[in-house]
Amino acid sequence: MNKVFLIGNLTKDPELSNTNNGIPVCKFTLAVSRRFGNTETDFLPVIVWRGQAENCGKFLKKGSKAAVAGSVQTRSYDANDGSKRYVTEIVADEVQFLSTKGGLDGEIPPAVGGGDNGQRIGSAVTEDDLPF
Repeated sequence: MNKVFLIGNLTKDPELSNTNNGIPVCKFTLAVSRRFGNTETDFLPVIVWRGQAENCGKFLKKGSKAAVAGSVQTRSYDANDGSKRYVTEIVADEVQFLSTKGGLDGEIPPAVGGGDNGQRIGSAVTEDDLPF
């Protein structure tokens, strides 16, 4: 099984481009802190394709917090000096934007409307609210 889930911040603005066949592709680097309070950070290159790539190019920017679900891919190529180079990347199947547009990281806007009971998303749920 090759599945990865990451949450981190973009190190710079994403690079949106198109392949020769016109398929959108977006590349960015995600800074991900390691578990258990370590001060170490990994900088992981992420590749996103098609419609999700266009959304990433439009809504993400340097410092944006994002969650990425995808797979790890390793490829190789021959460098100009004749040596073989290896690249490991995260190919994203899904990207969730965790920063609000123009807001601070982690700031989530309040829910507007929705539901017959007038509750806001994220409000406390009591046993009386459960349908079972």
